[in-house]
Amino acid sequence: MEGDDVTDMERVEYIKKMAENLPTLRTKLNMTQEELATLIGVSRSTVILFEKGQRQMTWNTFLSLILIFSKNPDTNKLMKALDIYTDELENIFRG
Repeated sequence: MEGDDVTDMERVEYIKKMAENLPTLRTKLNMTQEELATLIGVSRSTVILFEKGQRQMTWNTFLSLILIFSKNPDTNKLMKALDIYTDELENIFRG
């Protein structure tokens, strides 16, 4: 799945919502910035910049975060409630 069914504008909106809520999602898993950075293959300072809204994450980074947070029932529900991981997006991923 390449995300071809997601427009560039939708990607920007999804990424923005993820960045705005990243501290909450990360905290829900009792995960430090360093631990999350290691999981997604970026530096801790990059995670800090994402969380402060000072750097936009790539679509691939967004997808990595979706994979991490969708595997936990609590953060999966939270992402859906925050409109980060919509049914539409989930259906696209399932192909």
